[in-house]
Amino acid sequence: MKLVVTEEQEELRAALRRFFADKSPSAEVRRLMQTPAGHDPAMWRQMAEQLGLQGLAVPEEYDGAGYGMREVAIVLEEMGRALVCAPYLSTVLASTAIQAAGDEKAARELLPGIAAGATIATLAWTEDDRWDLDAVAMAARPDGGGWVLDGTKTYVLDGHIADLALVAARTATGLSLFAVAGDAAGLTRTPLPVMDQTRKLARLDFAAVPARLVGAEGAAGAPLARTLDIAAVALAAEQLGGAQVCLDMTVEYAKVRHQFGRPIGSFQAIKHRCADMFVQVESARSAVLQAAATADENPGELPVAAALAKAFCSDAYFHTAGECIQIHGGIGFTWEHDAHLYFKRAKSSQELFGAPAHHRARLAPLVGI
Repeated sequence: MKLVVTEEQEELRAALRRFFADKSPSAEVRRLMQTPAGHDPAMWRQMAEQLGLQGLAVPEEYDGAGYGMREVAIVLEEMGRALVCAPYLSTVLASTAIQAAGDEKAARELLPGIAAGATIATLAWTEDDRWDLDAVAMAARPDGGGWVLDGTKTYVLDGHIADLALVAARTATGLSLFAVAGDAAGLTRTPLPVMDQTRKLARLDFAAVPARLVGAEGAAGAPLARTLDIAAVALAAEQLGGAQVCLDMTVEYAKVRHQFGRPIGSFQAIKHRCADMFVQVESARSAVLQAAATADENPGELPVAAALAKAFCSDAYFHTAGECIQIHGGIGFTWEHDAHLYFKRAKSSQELFGAPAHHRARLAPLVGI
């Protein structure tokens, strides 16, 4: 695998950075995180129509661009830098689940809308505060010519606004994947209180909700496992972007903040802490590059790379966000400074899709420990 970033990928990064700097400055992030929807529909349309982001990793036969996880990781890294409030991560996961299911008819009917930005989609699998697929207990039962779902899903990304939810449930045959319309009868969607107000989560309650089977009944285990690995890599990329901003803010502040007649960055203790932050960020970058390349070129090794990336990047982001606040001192604790926004994102992302301990527990048997 080649881990070198190509010229085309750097051009994508530059275009994204300009776009998000214009569309997602701190003031706009603070405005959107207070709104019920949590995103700007006009910006969402621009992301699709001008940049083609929603269809970046959707195959060309389904109206996408046909790129891979490397490009998606760049998008999410830049979104993490700007704390972009948009249902992009949730839509990437839903798109991945549809593709992994291998259902040609469902792909042709569902993916073009996602790629065009017309369909906000999400993936719902979590139950009882557990992120692993073994915890899925929601029941799916036949009803006439279709299926109905009963049960509850928690921590569903953008679940309160999604037009489409891909839902993991169990039939008599086993773990299966179902597509559910956001306005389906019997579906109750409740926004959850969150520490990180820039990312919306919801609880979905199903009471005989009509659903469409995606893929073969009882065969969703492997497709969903791949989707959750992609979720881990995607979130790790976003964490990398946030950690880089925390490092940049801290180094810049250490240059301009004077104490005892000199910049605080000239003190050895501050130098060491900034150097430690740098090592954390660059190591996280290596983990994300490796995991994204593995997803595209060596999917058999993806579980290892994904678990490693999510575990390491979670800790790296939380560490750099905490150091950012500490080195900023009193101002770092204020509402007016952006440090607390990154700290809250770092902490919530550390738990999302499984805490570092969860992924290290996954990793140990995979590497023979």
